[in-house]
Amino acid sequence: MSHLLVRLPLLDLESFARATGSHPELVRRLVALGLFDAFRDATGDLCFPPSQLAAAGRFQRLHTQLAVNYASLGLVADLLDRIAELEAALRTRARTPGGVPWT
Repeated sequence: MSHLLVRLPLLDLESFARATGSHPELVRRLVALGLFDAFRDATGDLCFPPSQLAAAGRFQRLHTQLAVNYASLGLVADLLDRIAELEAALRTRARTPGGVPWT
């Protein structure tokens, strides 16, 4: 059985902003802060992989639910990712023979 990889089209700035419910200028600011993986096309316009829609949703939740300012979003997201990695490592360690559960 053959597995085909399908490349999803990139979203331009306007499409990405519309899909995320954000103003294009806010998206530009978040790109400048390094929060989105955006690319420049041949004409120099910003393009976004569809995977960045999930990142936008996460940043929006952090901003609204935890009142995290835009400049801090990257740090908070990185810390949350690191916590998830450490928790996963602890769960794996607890399942291995000789591993001691932390709870």
